[in-house]
Amino acid sequence: MSRRSVGLLLRSAVTVAALVLIGRALGSEAIWDALRVTQPVWLAVATVALVGQIALSALRWRCTAGALGVTLRPGLALREYWLAVLGNTVLPGGVLGDVGRAFRLREQAGLGAAAETVVIERLAGQLALGLVTLLGMSAWLWPQPAALALTAGAIGVTGALWVGLRLPRAGQGIVARMLGRLRSAWIEAGIWRIQLGLSAAILGCNLLGFWAAAQAVGVALDLWAALFVLPLTLTAMLLPVSVNGWGLREGAAALLWPLAGIDPVMAVAASVIFGLAALLAALPGAIIPLAWGGAGAKRAGG
Repeated sequence: MSRRSVGLLLRSAVTVAALVLIGRALGSEAIWDALRVTQPVWLAVATVALVGQIALSALRWRCTAGALGVTLRPGLALREYWLAVLGNTVLPGGVLGDVGRAFRLREQAGLGAAAETVVIERLAGQLALGLVTLLGMSAWLWPQPAALALTAGAIGVTGALWVGLRLPRAGQGIVARMLGRLRSAWIEAGIWRIQLGLSAAILGCNLLGFWAAAQAVGVALDLWAALFVLPLTLTAMLLPVSVNGWGLREGAAALLWPLAGIDPVMAVAASVIFGLAALLAALPGAIIPLAWGGAGAKRAGG
């Protein structure tokens, strides 16, 4: 058995084990009872919000690729991104869809260039989530001293990144090249405004989707509670040890949401509904490539 196969099996095992442990700790029947009262309208809102996230993410990828000299047609960007989201959703690890996205573009843009566009676009989303997580924790803890430290940390990281990318770089090493590519994709020629706006909109769709999933099972999160628990719960999904964050997300919800006065059973139910909405939003990725085919990527000037 290959190392990759072993890794997939281990991630699947982690997912199942985490969900079983949560069910035993909180009571699988209690969780099921909470899920049985799911309101379809709110599930639909969550799904639509996550569909919007996919569409906006495809646009961010296209803008990132364009800044790096890779031209993507709008249809191709949406088709490939949706297919990648589907792969990330149903396959262990949460990144195999993105690997496939880069691999499929290798003939049009070159594997190295295609991989750069994918990595840098995903990195933008993770940085945005990290900053919002810090600010959400700060807002929740205010006016405790820890809130000031978290706010200063968020401002410091943003400032250091901005200054670091604007400094002239010399050399041809891997680090120098990557910093140059980040500068081209994120800040040069005023593109930072587009990147900032798209990242904010994408993260807003993600948080709205989770908030609507909570509403679907009768959990009403106010603004400050939502800004505190939702980004932290989403951050748990970034650990590449399960299938699309399943198990990790529910465990984080069970531990964190009670800090905002939410019953852990209801928190887990809301997380499950979010996972279901994410799956529903990703499913068109299996159909769109069949209906919207054709190549459409090339290196600038190629």
